[in-house]
Amino acid sequence: MKTRTQVWLSAVVISCLILMLSSSCSKKNDSNNPNLPPATVTDIDGNVYHTVTIGTQVWMVENLNVTHYRNGDPIPNITDNTAWLNDTTGAYSNYNNDVNYSISYGRLYNWYAVANNRKIAPAGWHVPTDAEWTVLTDSLGGDSIAGGKMKEAGTAHWLSPNTGATNSSGFTALPGGGRDYNGGFYYLTHGAYFWSSTEYSSPNAWYRGLGYGNESVGRYYDIKTDGFSVRCVHD
Repeated sequence: MKTRTQVWLSAVVISCLILMLSSSCSKKNDSNNPNLPPATVTDIDGNVYHTVTIGTQVWMVENLNVTHYRNGDPIPNITDNTAWLNDTTGAYSNYNNDVNYSISYGRLYNWYAVANNRKIAPAGWHVPTDAEWTVLTDSLGGDSIAGGKMKEAGTAHWLSPNTGATNSSGFTALPGGGRDYNGGFYYLTHGAYFWSSTEYSSPNAWYRGLGYGNESVGRYYDIKTDGFSVRCVHD
């Protein structure tokens, strides 16, 4: 016959085992919870992007690097300046037409690629609206200081002094520069320019700009045939 002490010890052991199993199941279920943001996302070309939660939003940590729309159709890579100026269907370029720059900085897209109904973002993601960019910068203290919290710290990619850069948000903004409507390239390492999906007027659309010399985020509009970087936000 078991003593009272043995019965008590058995109950304690059983309780502990139940708690351990319950905790293990809970962790397993959490890891498979479809409502949790993904740690990474892969585009149709196989490029893998890390993600970060900032406030109520989940953002890609790297600049978009894809060369195909979501349905598999190729996004034209336009190198000729005149052809770039005249494109209104969607195109991308590598900075200075050198594919090696895309490894660190991603690719530059005109706004027509951003707005194309075949979509450049992976499934479950989209190019942020102007309002969604504002939600991000507001959550980081407003336009006057949000840039410092968004920029990758240091000068590995940014031109010195990279004022105010802490990357405390984890956004890791990189200065991929841009391509103007005449086809010329500018400001690699100096500035990061990100399209929104929101049109300002028939020839223009909203974008955000960050620079090496300050900690602010600028809200601007520019002609849709300019080439800027793209970051995607989770649906």
